[in-house]
This record gives sequence, structure tokens and C-alpha cells, in this order.
Amino acid sequence: MDTPQVQVGAREDSQRPSDATPNTNSADVEMTIAQNPTTETQGETATDINLTDAPPAEPVANPTEAPAVSQKKPGFHFLDFLTSPIVQLIVGKGENETTLTAHQTLLLESPLLADAVAGFTESGPRRIELPEENVEAFGYFLQFQYTRDYSADPPADQDAAAAGKDDNGEQLLKHARVYTLAEKLGIPSLKTLAHSKIHRINSTPLGEITYARYVYTNTPVEDATIRKPVAMFWAHRSHVLRHEAEEEFKKLCLEVPEFCFDVLSLVLDQKEKRALDRAETEGGVRGSGRKRLRSGI
Repeated sequence: MDTPQVQVGAREDSQRPSDATPNTNSADVEMTIAQNPTTETQGETATDINLTDAPPAEPVANPTEAPAVSQKKPGFHFLDFLTSPIVQLIVGKGENETTLTAHQTLLLESPLLADAVAGFTESGPRRIELPEENVEAFGYFLQFQYTRDYSADPPADQDAAAAGKDDNGEQLLKHARVYTLAEKLGIPSLKTLAHSKIHRINSTPLGEITYARYVYTNTPVEDATIRKPVAMFWAHRSHVLRHEAEEEFKKLCLEVPEFCFDVLSLVLDQKEKRALDRAETEGGVRGSGRKRLRSGI
């Protein structure tokens, strides 16, 4: 049976193997995608590796810096990727279950996937199951492994695309899912790239609420890299934006108390700082100014 083909474009950056001649007409690398694959190969019993838990990821770099490109071992050329064995990646479950294929060496940068590859036997199938992962996000991960970049599809709503706005948070979620996947796989450079793409999206209040809900329900409390900008955004602009999506904002605050607490903490910090600054300007030291302010409330 013929299977659909997904093409991943050639690497856009300037990195090339040192012994290769630049070729502007180089062919694209293909990744095969087949829906609802069989779980056994004819003549052999499949030994599936189920990955539902992931180890903690390494800290992500500052999103304002250029995304770091991971370094491969010296003397390792792109041809070595293409000559490594092909691995089946069963991503998603149920109707969304999809089989992706990739060269084995490209997976070894991820500690999680490297551990799975280490469990392969010489004669057994090379298959890794990731039922909890998002198929689209994992496709972007593979695109990044081949090209050191990835490109999300434009919004389905052409009017929103023309206006340059992410009306419902769709584009923000694409990059947020890549970010959380990169954290699970242990690819810091991909986390940094995804975070930098998030900050380039021009969204609406409804889109920002959708994004905030995802971030606060899919990232750990200590991940200030992605959570803090969300909280700061709403702390500085909620007094205006909440009127454009008041019911959704109220619902988010009630459903995700951590979001509400973080935003409120920042608002109160700002208010306290302004009060202290005003008290000092009026001629008192910080301690006495604060006492006079409280007595006047």
C-alpha cells in the first residue's frame, strides 16, 4: 500500500559538512507517514517500547538570545544520519495514532529516545511508541532534527492570517506544544527556538487566554521561563484586555488558581512599589513612608 509522503525542506542555516560541496539543488529529505499501522511485522514479533514518562529536562536558555544549535561529535557528517537505520515512531493513540519514520542517529540527541534505541535488539524491530505525544509537535521536532529549524503552518482563518493575528491561540499552541515536547525529550535548543517563535506571534485576548491555560496546565511550577512572561503579560494589560474577553478571563482564573495567584502577585508588587516610591518622594524614609501610607488607608 502506498503511504502519504511528508517532505521536510533542506536545512536553512549555513551549517554544512566540512567536506561537502554546497548544492543549491539538493533533494529534500522525506519522512513517511502512515495512519494506523499494524503492530507486528510479518514473520517477527514486535517488541514495543512505550514511553509515557519523561525525565526532567535541562534548563532552557534565555529566549532573547539566538537559539543555540546543538553540536554534533567531531567528524560527524550529515551523510552519517542518512546511512543510519530507520526507526518507526508510533505517535499518538486511537484515531490520531500515526507512524513516523526517521533515521536512528537523529534521535540520539534526545536522552529519552536514546534510551529507547539502546533497548533495540539486533534482529528485532526498531519501533518506539509515544502514545501521549502530539503528532504535529513531534513532526516539528523531526523537522528540527533534520534542518535545525521548523516551520508551523499558517492559521486556517485567512482573515486572521491577513491581519497578522492569531485570533484563537492556534499558532501560540503549536509552538507551546513543541516547547513542552522539547522539555520532555531533553532538547534545550529546540525549547529556546520554540519560545522565541512564541514571542513573535501577534495574538488576541482570546488567543492569549487559550495559550495561558495550556502553559499553566502543561508546564511545571518552577518553569519561570515560559510562565513568567504569561503572568507579566496579564498583570500589565489585564485591566484593559479582560473587557474584551471577560468571561473567558474569569473562567481561567477560577479553573487555574496558579495563574490567578501569579498575576495578582505581580499586580500587588507593582502597586506596592508605586506606593513606596510615592511615599519616599513626599519626603519620608521608606519605613516611615510606608507607615503613613497604611494609616491613611
